[in-house]
Amino acid sequence: MVMSDYLKRVWDEAQGQNHRLILSLLEPARTVLDCGCDDGAFTVEVGCATSAELLSGIEIDPGRAALARARGVDALVGDLEARFEVEDGSVDAVVLNQVIEHLRDTDNLLAEVRRVLRPGGIMVISTENLSNWPNIISLALGWQPFSSTNMSSLQLGVGNPLAAHRGAPGAIPGMQHRRLFAPRGLAELVRLHGLEVEELRGAGYFPLSGRPAELFARLDYRHAAFTVLKARLRDSRAGGVTHG
Repeated sequence: MVMSDYLKRVWDEAQGQNHRLILSLLEPARTVLDCGCDDGAFTVEVGCATSAELLSGIEIDPGRAALARARGVDALVGDLEARFEVEDGSVDAVVLNQVIEHLRDTDNLLAEVRRVLRPGGIMVISTENLSNWPNIISLALGWQPFSSTNMSSLQLGVGNPLAAHRGAPGAIPGMQHRRLFAPRGLAELVRLHGLEVEELRGAGYFPLSGRPAELFARLDYRHAAFTVLKARLRDSRAGGVTHG
């Protein structure tokens, strides 16, 4: 129980580091789309970081979308595995924070992001890192990796005795993790959809916390808790160098 409580605290810190890293990679943008905007709390932070004039979101849960609208986000109720109700080339920046791992059709997601981005626009995407140390150690022990223990609607923490909320009621289908990515896999998939990867970073670093976690995540993003990627839709008339 002590170990589980410690991992939960470190996880919460990693979540905060992940949010700060996403915000640091954003640029000034007039129109911003937050895919999977939930209640809009983080979307508002994104809007402040970009000085957005039009802050919009897509959220599958009508109740959460209503909360986002109450915060000033133009939140549409929609499915990220379908066509977005957004015009072609109309968005300067797209944010996807812990969304892609919940979807089956990740090709549709990235194709739609590319469609709605204007040339020169950016996407910042974050997801749990399949190759973080707790996942690797869990697999070595014959356990389910932490990032895929919410695979059942009956119970959380399936297959891993140290998983947070183990034994609690399971996740609804839309909140279960369906696709998990290591940094290289995420970067290659993004490139397949015509987006140029500019930054590939890490946030959080188990079992460390605080400043040591931030330092090690910078030095070794391949094993950080979260992968955070920034990509750009290049104007065909412009050049550029891909990193990551």
